[in-house]
Amino acid sequence: MEKFVFFGGKGGVGKTTVSSAYGLKSAAAGLETLVVSTDPAHSISDVFDQGFDDDPSPVDGHEGLWAMEIDPDEEVEEHMMEIKRRMGDQVSPAIVNEIDRQIELAHRTPGAYEAALFDRFIEVMREADRWDRVVFDTSPTGGTLRLLSLPEFLEDWLDRLIEKRTTSVDLFEKAAIGDKEARRKIETDPIISHLQQRREKFEFAGRVLRDDAAFFLVLNPDELSIRETERAVDEMTGYGLSVDGLVVNKVTPEPDDDDRGRGARYLRARVDTERSRIEEIRGSFEQSVVGTIESRVEEVKGELLSDVAEELRIEVQTEATA
Repeated sequence: MEKFVFFGGKGGVGKTTVSSAYGLKSAAAGLETLVVSTDPAHSISDVFDQGFDDDPSPVDGHEGLWAMEIDPDEEVEEHMMEIKRRMGDQVSPAIVNEIDRQIELAHRTPGAYEAALFDRFIEVMREADRWDRVVFDTSPTGGTLRLLSLPEFLEDWLDRLIEKRTTSVDLFEKAAIGDKEARRKIETDPIISHLQQRREKFEFAGRVLRDDAAFFLVLNPDELSIRETERAVDEMTGYGLSVDGLVVNKVTPEPDDDDRGRGARYLRARVDTERSRIEEIRGSFEQSVVGTIESRVEEVKGELLSDVAEELRIEVQTEATA
């Protein structure tokens, strides 16, 4: 199994439960494991009955298991302040206020949220040497797919920006100070340097997502969830990312044979419908179903989380990686 494992899916299907259970399973197998939430709902704290923040913290009662929650709103704010600081160092004081206004407007546009979150996401991957396994509880499908599409898109975009900036500096400096000095200016230009650093960062992310990551989608046995998952698989394939398996969650348990009441009749009808949906999933997706998780009466935490971990048929290495 790859070092980085992602669980995605439509909102409300139970990604947090499944990702937390797999994190618990990995830690129980002797792997130093970090569970990372990029979901604004921040349900990991609820699962483990313990508060988490942007710094990894050990999960009480589970040796080798750590967790952290990335706050998307804070990441957007920090991202904006960092850009303001960089631009303030590189432009005339006369236009700083206008630059600030433009940056604030840009951070209200579509994609700003994903770009800011992705910066923190890359930091976590870069700083993951101490972990044998990093499990990501991702946000609902649409946002996650936009996030995963950023490396390839931004690499091309940054290449074009670097090319334009290089041409601009070259022409301006040749006119002002000559060819030799112009080349020196390009080599020391802070904007080109920053863009190159950004490109290297996204190249790293793209490489990790393609070569050292596994992706699992969580869905429920209902028509809407199945259709959403089909779209997610198609989109991820378009981004050059493969889905390694499907986890069917919130499956209705079958009533006892001797239960003939109204509730039992309802449950049997629901079970029949869900069985049909599960067969549809097995037959229409190329990906294997690696877990069929029954609904529980209570919230899944504590021993119930351990039970769910046992129901996941996802590979866990028994020896820590170097």
